[in-house]
Amino acid sequence: MSIVKAVRLSRTPFAALATVGAVWGTFAALVPTMKAQIGASDGELGLALISAAVGGMISMYLAPKLVVKVGRYALPLFAVLAVVGMLLPPLVHDLKMMYPALVLMGLTVAMLDMSSNIRISLLEERHKLHLMNVNHAMFSFAFAGAALIAGSLKLAGWEYPDIVKVNAGLTLILALCAIEGRGWSAHVEDDDDHPSASTGLPWFAIGLTALILFASFIGENSVEAWSALFLERVLGGAPGEGSFGPFTLGLVMGVGRLAGQLIAEKAGEERLVLWSGVLGALGALGLALSQSLSFAVVSIGAIALGMAVIVPTANSILAKFVRPSLRGLAISRAWLFGFTGFFVGPSLIGFLSQAFDLRIAFGFVAVLISLVVPAVMILRARQPR
Repeated sequence: MSIVKAVRLSRTPFAALATVGAVWGTFAALVPTMKAQIGASDGELGLALISAAVGGMISMYLAPKLVVKVGRYALPLFAVLAVVGMLLPPLVHDLKMMYPALVLMGLTVAMLDMSSNIRISLLEERHKLHLMNVNHAMFSFAFAGAALIAGSLKLAGWEYPDIVKVNAGLTLILALCAIEGRGWSAHVEDDDDHPSASTGLPWFAIGLTALILFASFIGENSVEAWSALFLERVLGGAPGEGSFGPFTLGLVMGVGRLAGQLIAEKAGEERLVLWSGVLGALGALGLALSQSLSFAVVSIGAIALGMAVIVPTANSILAKFVRPSLRGLAISRAWLFGFTGFFVGPSLIGFLSQAFDLRIAFGFVAVLISLVVPAVMILRARQPR
């Protein structure tokens, strides 16, 4: 299957995930600026980032029902709200007020993220094609582009709020591209020949998928949120050069996901996730040990290549364990726990950095990423035939 065909079949979640990527790319590139604006320590910043998980978990729980109720307007509506959410952090100059700002931002962006993944899963079942990786590639490319723009404007001397406004305007264009056509449907009929005969949710598979998502999100978002600080503070990069961390992560993940779109069909999804976990863990270890900006950026690239396909491919693996009509619910429940890694990762880095240093923190991230390997091996052994 061509990548062009995959994009055409999933145009609206493609645009929606690009919106998610642009929001997080802008945020990640400007973490050092936000940290300075609110006067937070590493530990305080980590605690503030946890608050975003609160909003995210609410969205994970509500998304399957809201997608059906709002209908074909769900993705564009949630995309516009995500753009509004990205404008909140620059308005805050106090640590206490950053908590509710990040709760709202986490809620809006996670709602769009979850709704997009539910939509992609339904389209995969309808067209009998793998679509996750190509859609998540757009998230990564938008993330990289937003981080590059934000970092460039910061180097040019622009103020924090003005940088975010520029990126928000560009992101709004992506959000409006997520409008669904009139042929939209939230339902897929069950196939009596589906390998999963159970009419309930496969909680064991959901739990293992959640663990894979959790470890992957910790690896991905730890680099997103803290690589800029690592490059500037630990390795002595100039202000603004830290944005090369998030930029490299997004760009390499985008390329990796496009490749994963093709590899998953030939090598098998489980094998792809297993070796991706190995590569991601080695990359995180390399970042922890890096002594130069160039080696750190290469290590970030290794993490990105490892993390690139895990989340989208894990969604497709879980779908094999559940009847088509329950896919959205199963994925949302796996993400309810797994997506907390998206916020726990940066928070964990903050606490470990406060207690030890950033090198120790990224070393621990390497250990957590390695949990992907046994989890996917168990899933492969229990997969319905």
